[in-house]
Amino acid sequence: MERIQRAAGAVVGSAVGDALGGPFEFGLPGAFSARFPAAGAGGEMCGGGGWDPGEATDDTQMAVLVAESLLERGGLDLPDIFARFQRWAASEPKDIGLQTEDVLTNGMPWDLAAAIHFQVNQRAAGNGSLMRASTSAVHFASAGRETTMGAARRIAALTHGDRAAWEGTAIFHELVRVTLEDTDPLAALPDILAHVHPDHRGRHAAVLAPDWHPDQATEFNGAVWPCLGSAIWALRTTNSYEEAIRAAIDLGGDTDTVAAVTGGLAGAYYGLDAIPAHWAHPLHVPLPGFDGRVLHLADLLHLAHRLGE
Repeated sequence: MERIQRAAGAVVGSAVGDALGGPFEFGLPGAFSARFPAAGAGGEMCGGGGWDPGEATDDTQMAVLVAESLLERGGLDLPDIFARFQRWAASEPKDIGLQTEDVLTNGMPWDLAAAIHFQVNQRAAGNGSLMRASTSAVHFASAGRETTMGAARRIAALTHGDRAAWEGTAIFHELVRVTLEDTDPLAALPDILAHVHPDHRGRHAAVLAPDWHPDQATEFNGAVWPCLGSAIWALRTTNSYEEAIRAAIDLGGDTDTVAAVTGGLAGAYYGLDAIPAHWAHPLHVPLPGFDGRVLHLADLLHLAHRLGE
């Protein structure tokens, strides 16, 4: 498979998972399959819960902001990413994580806001940096392991002061990188974990183990560990992009983000052509605070191609 097919699969796959999962957020396990029992029947991009059919949530909106900063600034410009996040947060998006909102609106500078939030709250290991990582993962994949994992940590740290979130995002970046290189991401996990900070390696290794199941999670899947673990579980226990997304959403809870992370990995693994067209075509990504702009599938594909060049 051509590398660009995997890169586009990661970006579009994450957005599709996000838009499919949004209407089921905080719902009961199994709700997606209960409503759509027959795979491939259509109608799944249904909207609901305040979301229009095919509308991407804050997960993809922030991923697009990261992507456009990387491309327009010619690389990683952390103050610029943070400023874009602030502009977006100030425009009252339909959804924004509580922690992310606090960091982006607390008036602190870009290099202190998340750290101060963590010092005060002592809890900042949410999945809010993981959810937006598909675009940066594709962009940095060609630069090698050290660069891609380092970039993931630095972007994550803009909103999340807890290193657990940095390491989870770095693992995701590296999983996408090896997948774009035609390496089996599941087989690569032991080697990837060896490059995780020692203080956080064990806890991530536990949720990424072959015998781990989301039922064993000790936190809500809005936390970075069970979110990433659930995405890997969905990839490991299914045989197609569609099956992986269905499994992720059927877990319930933070369905948009778990499905976005799953979709990024499964999209890279199976490629763009494996994403059902009736899921991808209705995609649209509003960007609050950016002059009413709305990105559609063609825009996401163009973005993915530029990121993957």
